[in-house]
Amino acid sequence: MTEAAEAAEGARARAPWLGLAVTGLLVAAAFALPHLLDLEVASRAPRSEVDGAAPPLHGYWHPQLLGPGTLPAGLLALVSWRWAVGLAQLLGWRRLLLVAWAVGVAWLLALALVDGTDGLTRVLGNRFEYLPTARAVDDVPALLRGYLDRVPMDSDDRWPTHVAGHPPGALLFFVGLVRLGLGGDLAAALVVVGVAATIAPAVLVTLRALGAEPVARRAAPFLVLGPAAVFLAVSADAVFAAVGAWGLACLALGATAPSARPRLLWSAAAGLLLGWLVMMSYGMPLLGLVALAVLAAARSWSPLPVAAGAALLVVLAFAAAGFAWWEAYPVLHDRYWDGIAADRPASYWMWGNLAALAVCAGPLLGPGLARLAGLGRHADRVVLLLAGSAAVAVVLADLSRMSKAEVERIWLPFVPWLLVTTALLPERWRRWGLGLQLLAALVVQHLLYTSW
Repeated sequence: MTEAAEAAEGARARAPWLGLAVTGLLVAAAFALPHLLDLEVASRAPRSEVDGAAPPLHGYWHPQLLGPGTLPAGLLALVSWRWAVGLAQLLGWRRLLLVAWAVGVAWLLALALVDGTDGLTRVLGNRFEYLPTARAVDDVPALLRGYLDRVPMDSDDRWPTHVAGHPPGALLFFVGLVRLGLGGDLAAALVVVGVAATIAPAVLVTLRALGAEPVARRAAPFLVLGPAAVFLAVSADAVFAAVGAWGLACLALGATAPSARPRLLWSAAAGLLLGWLVMMSYGMPLLGLVALAVLAAARSWSPLPVAAGAALLVVLAFAAAGFAWWEAYPVLHDRYWDGIAADRPASYWMWGNLAALAVCAGPLLGPGLARLAGLGRHADRVVLLLAGSAAVAVVLADLSRMSKAEVERIWLPFVPWLLVTTALLPERWRRWGLGLQLLAALVVQHLLYTSW
């Protein structure tokens, strides 16, 4: 090996450590500086029954040593730390997907139940969320026709915060749960948990379809287990993340299908899911960058016309029913800036957002991205495309200033695609790195009263 090659290899070996150090410093600064410098960053309004705001997260400091879910979460963390990395390599593919979902459900529930059943129900039953509004919906066509009129801050009978901040697809998901008899706080929470736990299997399916099964198996434990579960278990954005993940999985299956019929069916399914996703969250068109990366990784653009057409069909169907996305977004923009967003300084949140993302994704986010950058063109092509496009989407979302704070929830759809980079970490990082992710989840859950 030449001297230059040895230097390059040494730099690649040091990259994860540098990424870990930068991540730690970023998170520490984001938590500490608002208190040390007495900065008002308006992460949320203070409340007397908890210990104080905890920017960059939308929550409060509320340390607790034990809760009903502490023992199950701790035991699951220990078992996973010991066996998850090895099992991900040994299990048959279908069994791996099933185990990933089952362990995901258990991890989500155990962490949420640290706060008792209230840990599952307090968010979805909150008056600012979708579920209470969904229970009052008795006429969906009228809902769509009058949806935009109730978005502005000064409108009569304006929508609650989260309903106003999203297209009607998000609310309609919960209307569907109510119509199915699953509209109770706990029942809806369990549905969200079950749906959220499918995100990791969807990413694994995508990777395998793109010819990257070894990457999928290396990344699997980090996709299932980590601090993102703290926010996934109780957040409607977990549903958005799942819809997006399965839309991209269908797109990958369509791009790599062996014949025309399955290619058409998978591509149409991808378009319908991704189109519905756009009607659930205004920020989700950015996931289109990852969709393009999927097609580039598959070296096939043939699904694009069908998928794009199906997605457009969904958007136009909503417009025909009375809700036009392109008319609604400027109205939402005005409401956003009429609210607390105007009090959130960009000088903090432009980088505080990234710290919140690191808390959500876990401490290995930095090492994974640093390893990707260190390997450069020598990195696995699929990982480079998927994680790189997700990183660009996050940067664009940050620069838009339409995601100031609360991104530990808002950016959940991008998190699994960023965590694919964990597959690039050296072998010696895998066991203790997973332990670090698990520990981070337990610390966040036990130290903070999170709002999701």
